Amino acid sequence: MERLESAAPGVILVGVDLGLPHFDAELDELAQLAETAGYRLCDKVVCKRRAPDAALFVGSGKAEEIKALALAHGASEILFDQALSPAQQRNLERELGMPVNDRILLILDIFAQRARSHEGKLQVDLARLHYLSTRLVRRWSHLERQSGGIGMRGGPGETQIELDRRMIGDAIKRTRERLDKVKKQRLTQRRQRERRGTFNISLVGYTNAGKSSLFNALVKARTYTADQLFATLDTTTRQMYLGDVGCSASLSDTVGFIRDLPHTLVDAFASTLQEAHDADLLLHVVDASNPAYPEQIDNVMKVLHEIDATNVPQILVFNKLDALAQEHRLSRLEDSMELEGLERARIFVSALTGEGLGALRTLLATHVADWIQTQRPLADPAVI
Repeated sequence: MERLESAAPGVILVGVDLGLPHFDAELDELAQLAETAGYRLCDKVVCKRRAPDAALFVGSGKAEEIKALALAHGASEILFDQALSPAQQRNLERELGMPVNDRILLILDIFAQRARSHEGKLQVDLARLHYLSTRLVRRWSHLERQSGGIGMRGGPGETQIELDRRMIGDAIKRTRERLDKVKKQRLTQRRQRERRGTFNISLVGYTNAGKSSLFNALVKARTYTADQLFATLDTTTRQMYLGDVGCSASLSDTVGFIRDLPHTLVDAFASTLQEAHDADLLLHVVDASNPAYPEQIDNVMKVLHEIDATNVPQILVFNKLDALAQEHRLSRLEDSMELEGLERARIFVSALTGEGLGALRTLLATHVADWIQTQRPLADPAVI
């Protein structure tokens, strides 16, 4: 359940520049994530370090500064842009006297809010359980550990940790079993499409690049869209008729990617992301109006590598042409772009105004026509 705006907890955002590429010095994306999750932004803290402090990640001096800011603004939580270890999280909470969470938990929280289908909810539950299993030491740190005498294994704290770990382990096992059943159902549906000789297209891209809007424009569907991160999580598949070849193709809208997407989510959403792996063609949707689009493309490619989908042919679809300043527009809406050593077709479109969608459909029809030549003879050429 999303938080009510009036009761939104105030948060301080913290980012640490460790000299790594693509550091978000303004913490803009973290702020978007926080707002999407229902938080109220109070202030931001950015600092530089050669390496994270082993105990507090930011060091004791910066921790005191963060605490003072939180007290001054009435913030009730601290959000870090980087992943924290369980020990760092526990130490920071003791030092600051309030909950401290990181980017990973924030993304998991958003996914939990956005998941609608049975499969999506199971996938998020599995990812959250994996995350919590590494945080057991924090959950029960208030219980004392006793050395005990001969034959004693430990005090109540250790007993509770073991019990909690067993409960989470059992929950992970049950959730995996339920996901396996859903995965088999999805595999059956995919095989049915293959038997019908269906050309499969999957939309992939950075979150909020406009995938769902493009999906709706191409198949005249009503998938939920919004100008926010992770507006939709569940895969939706529809038939798209292509008049140039007189047949239909299958179009799937998949979950959006993001920088540092937690591996637990990549693993949990394996069955959903399998749509991209098994596709005949990927429409890699890019927000043309975002100056950071090269970094976003890199992050999408990292996830495609993780799911072994980089060999699937791609068309780069630069969306939001309507939001692109006139001086930044190219003279041609269709060209090519080198990506990881390969020349990929690129096309500029606007899912909002429809500009370029006709050309995109023609390009898709060309791919389907080429594919048909390799599939003959077909049982029913009316459904491709």
